[in-house]
Amino acid sequence: MNVADAMTPRDALVTVSIPGTRDDALEYLQERDFSSVPVVKGEGDEEEFRGLVSRQTLIEHPDEDQLALLVEDGPTITADATIEEAARLMVESGARRLPVVDGEAQRASESSGQSPRDDQLEGIVTITDVIRAIAEGEVAGETQVGELASRTVNAIYAGTPLTVAERELSHSGVPYGVVLDDEGEMCGVLTEVDVLDVARVIDGEAETGESIADQEADWKWEGIKAVGGRYFPTRNVEIPADPVCEFMTSDVVSVGTTRTAREAAQEMLRNDIEQIPLVSGGELAGIVRDVDLLEAVDE
Repeated sequence: MNVADAMTPRDALVTVSIPGTRDDALEYLQERDFSSVPVVKGEGDEEEFRGLVSRQTLIEHPDEDQLALLVEDGPTITADATIEEAARLMVESGARRLPVVDGEAQRASESSGQSPRDDQLEGIVTITDVIRAIAEGEVAGETQVGELASRTVNAIYAGTPLTVAERELSHSGVPYGVVLDDEGEMCGVLTEVDVLDVARVIDGEAETGESIADQEADWKWEGIKAVGGRYFPTRNVEIPADPVCEFMTSDVVSVGTTRTAREAAQEMLRNDIEQIPLVSGGELAGIVRDVDLLEAVDE
């Protein structure tokens, strides 16, 4: 199976254009629940692919408004590459979406030393496309998830203010948190998408707001004084400071250690999720992320 068989073609893609602002990308990410958006300059035959803007970049550069300065370089792939090659490149690079560029143009760029950012965009192949190929039996997927899962789980307390939880997700470098209740039992999952869903774009400069912790608050420590009611990113997007339990997904889908990568992929697609808690003997034992399933894809 080739990338051309799985990718979303250019004419079906929604892109943002230079010149533009961070709000253009944020609106797209909120509406589509994607982790990044392609950025182009020009139109028609003059269009040039310039890179991607990710939700993580918006978090890490809260005061930058110009779209051109938020664009990230990253790996690209051609339509005639195999899905296995795409999966391997995603694992190696940590990329969740690979822009598909014109093969001849990319080879010419490589031979001349020119940046592939000047290529014409032909489509996008995403980690979801690879997961779908696993789920449908187009590529290998018989490995048991117990062999693929990470045993290190990012966890968040259900009573944590969402403002603090968003920072925790950012600092941990993973887009999810398994939510634990007062007894330390799993009661939900919070993701970056959940945070973006309730982020509110506002006008004007950021202020700390009234939801900042007071002197008697249970969550009072030095850091939260600069976090409670803060803007996400600081310049023009506000997130609520209510507890995580009000925003998490409480109906958690889980898998056992002997389920296969194909079965886990099917669950991810069926429930529109990127990670599934691994349960053994009724206890939380790890996490299976979509990127972990790529390890099951062999040549």
